[in-house]
Amino acid sequence: MSVSMRDLDPAFQGAGQKAGIEIWRIENLKPVAVPTSSYGKFFTGDSYVILKTTASKSGALRYDIHYWLGKDTSQDEAGVAAIKTIELDAALGGRAVQYRESQGHETEKFLSYFRPCIIPQEGGVASGFKHVEAEEHTTRLYACQGKHVVRVKEVPFARSTLTHDDVFILDTQSKIFQFNGSNSFIQERAKALEVLQYIKDNYHDGKCDIASVEDGRLMADADAGEFWALFGGFAPLPRKTASDDDKTVDYQPPKLLCIVKGKAEPIESDSLTRELLDTNKCYILDCGLEVFVWKGRNTSLDERKSASAAAEELISSPDRAKSHVVRVIEGFETVMFKSKFDSWPQTPNVTVSEDGRGRVAALLRRQGVDVKGLLKADPVKEEPQPHIDCTGRLQVWRLNGQEKTLLQESDQSKLFSGDCYVFLYSYPGEDREEHLVITWIGKHSVEEERASAISMASKIVETMKFIPAQARIYEGNEPIQFYSILQTLIVYKGGLSEGYKNYIKEKEIPDDTYKEDGIALVRIQGSGPESMQAIQVEPVASSLNSSYCYILHDGPTAFTWLGSLTNTDDHELVERMLDLIKPELQTKQHKEGSESEQFWDLLGGKLEYPSQKIVRDAERDPHLFSCNFSKENLKVTEVYNFSQDDLMTEDIMILNCHSDIFVWVGQQIDLKSRTNALTIGEKFLEHDFCLENLSREAPIFVIIEGSEPTFFTRFFKWESAKSAMLGNSFQRRLTILKNGGSAPLDRPKRRTTVSYGGRSSGAPEKPQRSRSVCATPDRARVRGRSPAFNALAATFEGPKDRNLSTPPPMIRKLYAKSLTPDSAKLAPKSTAIASLTSSFESSRPSKENLIPRSFRVNREASNPETSKERDSMSCIEEGVKEGEADEEEGLPVYPYERLKIGSDDPVTEIDVTRREAYMSAEEFKEKFGMTKKDLYKLPRWKQNKLKMAIHLF
Repeated sequence: MSVSMRDLDPAFQGAGQKAGIEIWRIENLKPVAVPTSSYGKFFTGDSYVILKTTASKSGALRYDIHYWLGKDTSQDEAGVAAIKTIELDAALGGRAVQYRESQGHETEKFLSYFRPCIIPQEGGVASGFKHVEAEEHTTRLYACQGKHVVRVKEVPFARSTLTHDDVFILDTQSKIFQFNGSNSFIQERAKALEVLQYIKDNYHDGKCDIASVEDGRLMADADAGEFWALFGGFAPLPRKTASDDDKTVDYQPPKLLCIVKGKAEPIESDSLTRELLDTNKCYILDCGLEVFVWKGRNTSLDERKSASAAAEELISSPDRAKSHVVRVIEGFETVMFKSKFDSWPQTPNVTVSEDGRGRVAALLRRQGVDVKGLLKADPVKEEPQPHIDCTGRLQVWRLNGQEKTLLQESDQSKLFSGDCYVFLYSYPGEDREEHLVITWIGKHSVEEERASAISMASKIVETMKFIPAQARIYEGNEPIQFYSILQTLIVYKGGLSEGYKNYIKEKEIPDDTYKEDGIALVRIQGSGPESMQAIQVEPVASSLNSSYCYILHDGPTAFTWLGSLTNTDDHELVERMLDLIKPELQTKQHKEGSESEQFWDLLGGKLEYPSQKIVRDAERDPHLFSCNFSKENLKVTEVYNFSQDDLMTEDIMILNCHSDIFVWVGQQIDLKSRTNALTIGEKFLEHDFCLENLSREAPIFVIIEGSEPTFFTRFFKWESAKSAMLGNSFQRRLTILKNGGSAPLDRPKRRTTVSYGGRSSGAPEKPQRSRSVCATPDRARVRGRSPAFNALAATFEGPKDRNLSTPPPMIRKLYAKSLTPDSAKLAPKSTAIASLTSSFESSRPSKENLIPRSFRVNREASNPETSKERDSMSCIEEGVKEGEADEEEGLPVYPYERLKIGSDDPVTEIDVTRREAYMSAEEFKEKFGMTKKDLYKLPRWKQNKLKMAIHLF
């Protein structure tokens, strides 16, 4: 598309040079920039153009342009907004995605820019309306819908407007009420609270009372009485009647129309394929609620305007439901557009748009316009970081059918391609000990052992109360965290398991399992001494690569081969690996191009080989999706411009970074759904919802709310206090709202910081974290267990099976009364891990004789959904005397709703005469208005009376 300066409105010059939002309002049929202080304020009589500029990880700028039409805007203003959107796209190089937004029917992407909501005000500029000046407050009723972005609509202030299905906000002069329909979602109620906060801050200067009213619950509630009094008293709500907004559109197959001389003519075809789109033409794809305008790269500006006008005419039919119009340019189609076609070829990212931006920049320069930032240079590539501490303790099991073998420390980093392994890694986090359970699946492992390994890993996670993060990784697609944990990884060919041996025997495949005295070619790779790998490959010349170094040995003969594209750091890694693989042999060094005949003879002769480095998929800009998994079917909805607040405790979310997939599971998710988390991640990879050619073997991490590791939280502006809160998402948000807009900070920590590497201290201190690549290559790697872990693990493990990754334990008896304050805090989790270790070994002493009896169980580690699943690997809890302090009870903690008499999901393993003893300190104080210590000071009859009042006695 040719671009001339006459096509560029002066208001758009210099637009889109940096990430952020820019807004123009149509005034006198011209775009006028809106001041930043007025962003988010829209008037019903106006039309606007909104540009969202996003900086991607690659350094390129991406554009989304929206034109918003108020319900009272004029046709002329709406037409100008549509045309100016196309002109703005031209000024940006012609690659922006353009959206038509009509008031009340905005896309979720548009609404996500103006969180928590937009509430259009009456009035306008060019339309002849006057802006409403609020001289006195007017009572207003708003309907709120949406789990992740909220659609707010002012509705008539009448009882007949209220329904059981929606959330409503009643804004009065002195108080704001939120009415929660009985059929509304918890997530909708939580998001509506953000709207309530917005109204309070923007219309009451933050000075008014708030109240929450539950549909159908009166029970002498003063707030409910006050709310219903405003409607003339309580009366049953009427059934909801269908309105125009509620009308559903029956599914219709997409219809493709071609724009010919400004008119849309249908295209007849048995199937919808990419080949139907001609780069010299514009098309309309009519999908009912969505209408797409596709513009070929070789079309003119006038042709694109004609296509947009034809789409406007199409959706203006009076018998047609409200439709979104999305305009895309060839090469920059949205995922939603491509998903409408029966087939869409995988193509690399189109870069021709940079030429368009260059031409536009040159034109602007000649006009004296500052184009700094319009063309971005390639960003400086940073060394990826693992975001995990590598000084923790590691245990590794190799699977052999249904059996598992705990590996010695010397074998933990030596894996076989035909086997599967399970790793349990425990390491110091910011304010607690964190755990990661990994399933490593060899390329040539058998299906039975793959399933067994995943089952074992899931059992470990379930046993540890779903606290650990879980990862499923395949050989060759390991994430950086895995390399950082092992630091030295050696992957040999073949396998040791009976399953692998039987498989190759049945298939009559030669056993190529690594042998010390056999011929082997090993590729050396890595980023430094603390992250290096040796991968055995086929001993043929075609396995060589100029970007790597290799070790070739055959019995007493050993060579090193240095590729021509390697450097001294790579050569150092070869020497380090030689000390591990063949420390006793003298090697002959070969540089590429000067190999000996003996070297080539061992490889079977010279062959061509590649020179490009082998790289795994790079991390891309993250995308967050909410999930609905039912009957093996997975449906996802993208959450745009996401934040931590979008992780609702009732939801399962997927964070897609292309190279890695994170499945985040909220605490309110039931046990069955939790166990499906890994399956959900696999389904996501299978369907490839983003159409980005995801690898089916990409690493999948399962993260449980409240135990989020740093390598997950780095994608958010994270507040740990939020993830540690109790209750559903509505209760949490209400607590934050009443707390002045922030999460409570006086929460107890789940875990006192652990001291590793033999260090100990009477006072907790922040652990010294390790870097992924150490500045001093010779620094000794430090891994250790806490004293409690060592003593207990030594008792459980036999002398032959003891994990040698730590020094021999200091033997001493552990009794609850003899523990120091710090060690008492560390004991419960260490006990669980030691018990866990023993459960996967052949010989297991009786746990009753080994586990201290009165270790305190951490409140947050006790999961209500899994309390019934306790087994021999859980800590043993014992009751304590009445009157002990809140946090010294030694009892598990359960929600009040499960402890009260008549609960739908009662806890069975408790002392029913002391239900209150199992409540958290925060919930106890909320229900009783005092601490446990104060309650137990009262006479027994008074205690029982108070407990009866809240259904605990």
